Amino acid sequence: MHRRYILILILFLNLFTSSQGFSQQSRDTVIDGVVAVVGGNMILKSDIEAQYLQMRAQGIIKGSPERMKCQLLDKLLYMKLLLHQGQVDSIKVTDSQVESEMDRRMRYFISQAGSPEKLEEYYGKSLLEIKNELKEIIREQMLTEQEEAKITKDVSITPSEVRAFYKKIDKDSIPLVNAEFEIGEIIKQPEIGPAEKLIVVLKLKGFKERIAKGDEFATLAVLYSEDPGSAKQGGELGMFKRGDMRPEFEAASFKLKTPGEVSDIVETEDGFHIIQLIERRGDYINVRHILLQPQVSMANLNRAKVTLDSVAMLITTKKLTFDQAVVKYSDDPSRNNGGMIVNNVSGNTRFEAAQLTQLDPKVFFIVDKLKPGDISAPVLMKTERGKQEYRIYYLKDKTTAHRANLENDYTRIQVIALDKKKQKVVNDWVSQKVPGTYIKIAEQYQKCEFTRKWIH
Repeated sequence: MHRRYILILILFLNLFTSSQGFSQQSRDTVIDGVVAVVGGNMILKSDIEAQYLQMRAQGIIKGSPERMKCQLLDKLLYMKLLLHQGQVDSIKVTDSQVESEMDRRMRYFISQAGSPEKLEEYYGKSLLEIKNELKEIIREQMLTEQEEAKITKDVSITPSEVRAFYKKIDKDSIPLVNAEFEIGEIIKQPEIGPAEKLIVVLKLKGFKERIAKGDEFATLAVLYSEDPGSAKQGGELGMFKRGDMRPEFEAASFKLKTPGEVSDIVETEDGFHIIQLIERRGDYINVRHILLQPQVSMANLNRAKVTLDSVAMLITTKKLTFDQAVVKYSDDPSRNNGGMIVNNVSGNTRFEAAQLTQLDPKVFFIVDKLKPGDISAPVLMKTERGKQEYRIYYLKDKTTAHRANLENDYTRIQVIALDKKKQKVVNDWVSQKVPGTYIKIAEQYQKCEFTRKWIH
């Protein structure tokens, strides 16, 4: 097996298909060889095997191994045709575009592996070597994406086409839509007074004095830091790059020059920190920190609750709409989205009933009891960073499970119809390009049942 190519492909696959970290099965040995050629671009047996092993490790294999590998080859032939045509069309991908995408992916790989050191240990290569080996595969992928976007860029769909598409769907093929919720929230963050801030600043000054006298920073972090993610590790955050942390935190971290050096007290939206440099490695830095969060006074906490009580009453009595109340009273950036909670899976504001478990269980039990248009009483919640705040929840809409229809699910049907139209444009493009492109497929794969006609 060509280890260099497999390394690139496995890293590439992990970015898009692995949510479980790095799989030992990805290292399985396969016998390599050329399976197909499209233009001047080869498809190796290892390309297919690496993807197959990845899918097998994730338990998403359907049908026989032979059929699955034929399907994978079908997709790879399409990708190589896009790549070939992108080269013919002289599509340019700049070095800066590649570097930007490289940095994004390396951050992902490092987070999956746990640290830069673990990533290097796993592959037996330095970060620089991994980046160099990934560079061309990223450039090729970006080129194919641009070529595909060019093919479908002018494809749009009209309302009449959406309706016509819907009428042609067999009744049993109309997609089922589970019960869905749309949920809004108004958040009131209690004010933290100067007295509460002074308390934590004085504590951190005391810690700095103890460290200067010989106390271990890591020990103090374990005992006192209020960052649950790093306290048990002695406050250590692991390697990170500019853009990964809060701006104020990064600025203070990158000012540190000598391992062991401790920063001045730094305030971020998470609280107050002191930071100690552990090491620098190229563009990456590793620090440990102690985080203290000022405690909200009971008076300010109650004031936030009373405010939201009044807001809920204004909405209930229809003196304010929810949208108006969000703009006027919410302290959360979600106010720019009308206060609606966004589903991180779908990217829209609808949650299927099963997806409500992705929310805080407390939110689920509140929303589950509401009727559309209802607003909840103020609820005391803790953020991921441990801060206290009051929230009221609004159930904008709740649908029952049903077959998709144009009245309630037009956007969903529109997306399906547009995808279908784009797929036809792509298939027509493939049919047009294949006859004029050199394509050779190894004999043992010519019996595959491809979705497109690759062999003439």
